[in-house]
Amino acid sequence: MSDVNSSPLPAGDRPDRPLPSCPVDRMPSRSRNRICLRIMIIGGLNFVLYTLMYAAIGGDAHNGYARTTVDEAGVAQTEYVVSGHFIRSLTGRQRVVGRGVWIYSYIHSISLPLTSGAMIISMLVLARPHILATMRDGWISGPTFVVAFSTIIILVALAVATVFTWDFLSQLAAL
Repeated sequence: MSDVNSSPLPAGDRPDRPLPSCPVDRMPSRSRNRICLRIMIIGGLNFVLYTLMYAAIGGDAHNGYARTTVDEAGVAQTEYVVSGHFIRSLTGRQRVVGRGVWIYSYIHSISLPLTSGAMIISMLVLARPHILATMRDGWISGPTFVVAFSTIIILVALAVATVFTWDFLSQLAAL
């Protein structure tokens, strides 16, 4: 435990007890809950917008591709193709779109696992007091569960976003 006198806060602002070990507990619960709810709303809106755009353009760039072709006159042209699975048929369809739409679609695909992960972490933060209170005598403690689950969510979201970003940059570099 840290000594109250060694606190970095000025003498009048020092708490009567040491700071909690978990950063989540250092913030007032009302502020923390507002932040979590805003993150969840932003993530939900991002998912709805992604779904609407996927339906509007007939797929997304991550499932599609970009390629350079040469026509009969020897002129190189770049095609940006989005692909949608099960949108209009069981086999899906491909559609040529403009460069801006393709780039937007790919960047939106990259943002989706990040905002989804942030939503799940926010829900976990909101549920944390209940988890800690109810997971006391099981094979895994509440704090261990929260840390392990959070870590898995963060690693999966970052891994998916990294793979999507790598693929996006590779396709852009190949053009």
